[in-house]
Amino acid sequence: MPAPGLADPQRRRLALGAAALALGGCVAAWPRRAAALARHEDVRLRESRELMGTRVDIAAASPDAAQLRPALDAAFARMAALAAEMSHYEATSRVGAIALSAGLQPVPISKELLTVLEMGQLVARNSGGAFDMTVGTLGLWHFDAGHPQMPAPSHIYSHLASVGYSHLVVDRHRQMAYLPKRGMRLDLGGIAKLYILREGLNMLRGQGLQSALINGGGDVLAMSAPAAPPWRVGVRDPRQPQRLLGALEVRDGFVASSGDYERCFVRDGRRYHHVIDPKTGYPAQGPHGVTLVSHDLEAVNGLGAAAMVLGRDALPLIRRAGVEALIAHRDGELWTTAGMRGRLQAV
Repeated sequence: MPAPGLADPQRRRLALGAAALALGGCVAAWPRRAAALARHEDVRLRESRELMGTRVDIAAASPDAAQLRPALDAAFARMAALAAEMSHYEATSRVGAIALSAGLQPVPISKELLTVLEMGQLVARNSGGAFDMTVGTLGLWHFDAGHPQMPAPSHIYSHLASVGYSHLVVDRHRQMAYLPKRGMRLDLGGIAKLYILREGLNMLRGQGLQSALINGGGDVLAMSAPAAPPWRVGVRDPRQPQRLLGALEVRDGFVASSGDYERCFVRDGRRYHHVIDPKTGYPAQGPHGVTLVSHDLEAVNGLGAAAMVLGRDALPLIRRAGVEALIAHRDGELWTTAGMRGRLQAV
């Protein structure tokens, strides 16, 4: 973990972009799809920690230097606690407990996990099951650099019948969750991360900060003080992830990205990436990448993963959500909403 420190008050820019670009999110060591580029306040602090299987960067600014260190520590602690609760890799997590109790009994859950599960179920219904948290039932897919793993076709085939968002029971009044079949598991990777990052940003706000940016694996959240300039966020070209398409100015809101070049491996000449199509059990064969911009978490959370499965069939869903979007289709076409075209600036 890099040693944190306060920047020189006379320096006008925060070089977070270079640090973000130095990371590779795929076995092939390609750069990240989005990078926080720059902004200014009198006193600044940046720190990076490993969370949720990726690197999470926080850049914060305040006229009061004494605010920064406690605020960042509180935000990282909040995010780490939620990540531990919602991890599907850890049997001791609450999500792990739901899997262990599958087919036996409901499991009590926190209000935070309840919120995430309800968000996931809403996206699943709206997308016709293109997004589905029960893909964890397939298991054995691992996309970590150096240790990739794919399940045998027979394993995928035998477990597909147990994949289906309608199987998951979420009881709001009793605050419980239940999977009705033994062997079922949840994977909240496509829905929990952005929520957890927002909770980190809310913690910074609760600690008195007004200007901050969080970059977690290419998903970027920002807030700006009223008189401060906006943050600039670089948008990767999913067709050529080593270059930027441009930059967005973001005062408050979310820039959420999904791509087939982040968390992937190549075997027998074919690239396998982490967005699983619930209907096939294999990585989606939709777009190379999707970037969504909104002020509203509920509008973008999970939508990128659904669009990676649906491809062009996701366009009506994106329009209904009212978000700005960029999609790099597999045939090379780059589709953008009018709002995204208007905001994307040259770098």
